[in-house]
Amino acid sequence: MEIIRADAAPPPQGHYSQAIAHGGLVFVSMQLPGSLETPLEPGASIEEQAESALHNVQAILRAANSDLSRAVVVTLYLASIADWARVNVVYERLLGDHRPARGVVPTGTLHRGFGIGVMAVAATYDQAN
Repeated sequence: MEIIRADAAPPPQGHYSQAIAHGGLVFVSMQLPGSLETPLEPGASIEEQAESALHNVQAILRAANSDLSRAVVVTLYLASIADWARVNVVYERLLGDHRPARGVVPTGTLHRGFGIGVMAVAATYDQAN
C-alpha cells in the first residue's frame, strides 16, 4: 500500500490519508470543496462547491498516476438531495463521456457547512485497461 499525498489538494484534517493506492487502484478519501490556494466558503453555490471538490479529487488522482477518466466509482454526498440536478450538470461537464459507477448519498449537513463531499476509486495508469 502507498499513501498518496497531493500538494494541489487540501491536506487531511484528521487521522486519514488523502488517498491510498493498492493493487492498481486509488481509493480517495472524501474531498470537500476549497483548497489552500482558493478557499471556498460554505455559502458558495453548489455548482462552485461541486467543481471544487471534483478538482480536489482530480489533483489527488493525478498524484497517484491516475485521473477522473480512470475512475471506476464515484460517490457524491449531498447535504440536500434537492441540489442533485445542479451537481449533475457540473459532474457531466467534468467527466465528459466517461461514466463510472456512481452513488449519490443524501447526508444532511456536511463538515464546515458544505453542500457536497466526493469520494472516488480509480485505476492507475499502471493498471491495464
